[in-house]
Formats: sequence, structure tokens, C-alpha cells
Amino acid sequence: MISQCGIAGFSSFKQDFAESTEKFRRILTEMCGVPVRRKTEETQSVLSAHCALAHTIPSGDKRPGEDTRQCTYVGDAGKQAVISWNGEIYNLEELKRELGHEGIVPDGKRAEDLTASEVLLFGYLRYGIAYIEKTNGVFAISLWDEAKEELYLIRDRLGIKPLFYGVNNDSTIVYSSELKGIFAHPQMQPSLSDEGLCEVLALGPARSCGKAVFDGIKDVLPGHFLRWSRDGLSEHAYWKLKAREHEESWEETVEHCRYLLLDAVKMQTKADAPVCSLLSGGIDSSFVTAVCAEEFRKEGKVLDTFSFEFEGSREYFRANAFQPSLDRPYVDQMAAFAGTNHRYLECGNSQLIENLYRAVDARDLPNMADVESSILYFCSLVSDYSKVALTGECADEIFGGYPWFHKEEALTKDGFPWSTDMETRCCLLKEEWTKRLPLADYAHEAYAASVAETPKLDGEDAISGRRREIACLNLRWFMMTLLERMDRAAMYSGITARVPFADYRIVEYLYNVPWEMKAKDGVPKALLRHAAEGILPEEILWRKKNPYPKTYHPEYERRLGQQLLRILDKKGSPVNEFLDADKVRHFIESPKDYGKPWYGQLMAGPQLLAYWLQMNYWFEKVCKM
Repeated sequence: MISQCGIAGFSSFKQDFAESTEKFRRILTEMCGVPVRRKTEETQSVLSAHCALAHTIPSGDKRPGEDTRQCTYVGDAGKQAVISWNGEIYNLEELKRELGHEGIVPDGKRAEDLTASEVLLFGYLRYGIAYIEKTNGVFAISLWDEAKEELYLIRDRLGIKPLFYGVNNDSTIVYSSELKGIFAHPQMQPSLSDEGLCEVLALGPARSCGKAVFDGIKDVLPGHFLRWSRDGLSEHAYWKLKAREHEESWEETVEHCRYLLLDAVKMQTKADAPVCSLLSGGIDSSFVTAVCAEEFRKEGKVLDTFSFEFEGSREYFRANAFQPSLDRPYVDQMAAFAGTNHRYLECGNSQLIENLYRAVDARDLPNMADVESSILYFCSLVSDYSKVALTGECADEIFGGYPWFHKEEALTKDGFPWSTDMETRCCLLKEEWTKRLPLADYAHEAYAASVAETPKLDGEDAISGRRREIACLNLRWFMMTLLERMDRAAMYSGITARVPFADYRIVEYLYNVPWEMKAKDGVPKALLRHAAEGILPEEILWRKKNPYPKTYHPEYERRLGQQLLRILDKKGSPVNEFLDADKVRHFIESPKDYGKPWYGQLMAGPQLLAYWLQMNYWFEKVCKM
């Protein structure tokens, strides 16, 4: 069920790649092999006159008996299609049975023996591109139809898997699952304009959907596919959220929600590699763990679970409105309840800082600072035990768990509810940059554009419409940022992260469940809690929300400040162009407000320093300033 880890390719109708096969295969190999960390077993490619596709299998990712070859199929009428993709199809067995029953499988093959690549190809050749709507999974797909001379670039409904592309002046489309793969093509160079700077400074670590920060580079929109042919490039949506009347009773809604959640977790528990779950002790990860552990018990197996801690967390933890308590007592209770084989993994200050830069390598962009570097480090430790990790990500976005869902000001605020403090974002910049870059206006325009696209019902009252806007903003912005963090950190570490709460069926359903049910009696995530009754202990079921943990160690903050000052003292450091050294020194000497984040719930003062360390590294390694 698990596919390739990296894909890349290019297509042009003004060149004949077959005339210089060796040259273009070398380009494909370089595009796939750019990440230094990957000691690839093999890079496989297919080259035709006008399209080149490739994928690479990282060391240790190839399972015994797994067919990882590029799939090429020639049909009775001379049909030929080639696929290269990254991701997973969770309902693969169902699709195989359907193909077998409908007689689509060619002679000499059994439906149950088909690879995921073959299922996608046979389905496409029979039903066309609409076949993608039958899938339940996460994927970035490139599919070349040789007979029609059409290239399709397809991204999963929620955009969990990355797929970037650009069209150069030579009318060649270049794509890759990583930005660095795009820039490995000799005709694609990274270039950053003021708009790109606004993306990272006004919106970061989030970014506008469809924009990849660099000039001329985009990503395929979630739930969309691109068609590239001799007629040019066109974009098509195969899935979108739709506003519908919710007609079920409270009891029916709880039961329907419970069914969807159980089905998603059970479906994603199946794998051809060792599976674990990441357990924080909150209701989200505990639900996933409990269901997964029960499925393991049916097979006589014990589930491995992992929790994350930071050096000095018990000594230096500071309770605040966003993070009221430590997780460990709840993790201990949940691990005992579910009967899992549990391990605690700890991250020290040195690993946290070192991985700030690896996180940029993994994402090719500045990101969630130590909130991202820590998950990257933890994933690297988990990979020693398991290759598939189930997580509780995304429950807060779809069930309305974050504080900003419940605060009155979120209903009236004219801006992103998780990114309220533009002043902190700008506080270290030189005055010339605060005047040059319209950061506040850029953020507001991005916000307003998203709000305008919110699906609503005709005649819906203002409060219900605003609730939909907040839900959509969280799905398209905040959830996307966390999904990218989890997916890139896991992929970089050689594991696959699965997010059952991001099953598109759950997202579709909950988008239309009234707020009064999601937060029944004013209780955050009440619908999820009632759906999980009987599956979790009461103490876990009704525990107050706690976000992903972060460090409060004063030594970490001190070392961040020291590193940033050293960078500013170094002639030629890229951030010297942007940062006011006096402002930075004053900021470092001032106490940080851990309870007033400038992004999300966790990114406060120390994370601003870490973000600028990432920015400097990004400018040096990726950007051409």
C-alpha cells in the first residue's frame, strides 16, 4: 500500500527527449536524488519523446516482495500509460475487488495481486481521470498518457502529499514532490521576490495554498489535477467541500461520527510494514491508539506507542492558557489502558537546535521552528522501530478544538485567528523593510480571499456562516501547515505518517455538522468525546485540550540568542539585510511571553529567534538573494 518516497519529471512538446536519452535520464536522476540524506537503492525512470518521469526508493523503504517498478501498460487498442507516484491508497483492496468483478484485469493477472500502481493505471485506462474519485488515500501522482500525449499531475483531496511544478520559458513543465527537485532541473532556478518574502514573513510558517514562495513555482491545489498537453496547461477540481443541510439527530450524528472514525483508523492500521502510534495522552491520539491497539490484539500482536518529552520539561514547564499541564501522567494511564509497548523519547537542547536546519532541508522552507525540528528528531528515533506511524493530527481543526473556535473575538476578528500578533512578526526588522513590505495588508488579503471562497448555504444566518468561515480557514491554512510538518518530518526520517482524522469522508461530514453539536453544552470537541465513549477512560475522554509539547528550558532560549547574535556579527550573513541588530539584542535581553504566541499556540518569543535562524539558513542554502 505504500508507494515511492520521491517523484519528479518534466514534459515538453518542443523537444524530443528520445534524441538525448542519456542527458535527460541524468537530469531525472539528479531531480530525484537531490536530498543528501537519501542513500537510494535505485532511481527508476521512464523516458518518451515528450515526457520524462521518475521515482526513487530510499534505503530501507523497499519491503520484501514489493514491486516498486514503474508501471507501463499497453492495452488492446494501443493504449499506453505510465505512472509515478508518492503516497498510499487506503481502500486498495476494495478497488482491486471492483476491477476484478468488472473484468478490467488483463489475462494472466489476478486482481488481488495487482500493485497500487497497476490499480491506478488500469482504472484510469478504463474510466479516465475520473477514476481518482474512487480512491481514499494520500498521494501526489504523475500520469503520462502516451496515446493522447497528456500529462496529469494529481494531488490528494486535502493536500497531504506535496506536488510542486513550474513552467519555464522553454515551455517545459517541471514537477517534483520537493522544491529542491524542481531546482535540480538545469532550467529552473530559485528566485525570491517581495511577494515571496511576504509569504514567509507575514504568513509563515503557513503559506498561501497554491503558492510555493519562489517566483514561478506553484503547488497543485488539494483536490485538483493539472492536465498538460499540446493545448497547454489546465487546472481542474475533482473534489471540493460543499455546504449541505445536516438532517441527522444528535444520536444519529454521534453514531455516524463514531462509524467514520473507527473505519478510518481501522483502514489505516493495515500496512505491509511495522506500525506504531504517536501517543500524547490527549483524546485525539488516545482514540487512534485505542482502536489500533484493539485491531492488533485481534491478531495476537501488541502495538508500539511513542511519546515525546523535552530535556528539563518537568523542572521548567510553565502552565499557561494554551498548555495547562504536562502530558506524561495521561500517557502512562492511556498506555496501560490500551496495553501497548510504550517508549518515551526525549529531545535535548542540542538536538532541538541542530534539527532546526534539518527541518529546513526537509521542507525547503522556514517552518514551525522547534515545533517542527522536534517532531523531525522524534521521527528519526521512531524510525528505528517502525516504518508507519498513526497520529492524532487534525482532530482540532475538524471538531473545533482550538481556543480560537470558542472565543467571541474570533467571530468578529477580521483576520486569521491563530496569527493575531503582526507586531511581533515585524519587531526585529529594519525600518526600511517594514516600510517596503506590506506585511499586514498581504496577510489580510490572503485571509479575505479564503473567506470569500467559503461554501455556505443559501439563506444561512450570519453566525452559522461565520462558523463555516472559521472552519474553512482552519482546514485550508492551519491544518495544512500541521499536515506538511508531520508528512515532511516523517518522510525525511524514512517513515510514513498516517492521519486518520484527515480522512476526506470525516472532513466532508463534519463540515456540515452544526456547531451546537460539535461543542454541545459548550464543551470543546463534545461530539468527538461522545463518539469515543466506551473506547477511552473517562479521565482521557474529558481531559482539557493540551497542544503538542515544546521546551521551556532557559538554556535553549539562551543558545538561540547566542547563535543569532553570532550570525549578525558575521559579515555577509543573509539576515543582516533584514534584521536590526539593536532590536535583536533588546529582544534577546527581554523576558519572553510564553503565553502570547504570534502563530498558533506554541510559537512565542523563543520560536521567533529560531525562525530567524531558519531564515538565515534558508537564504544561504536554498534562495538566491
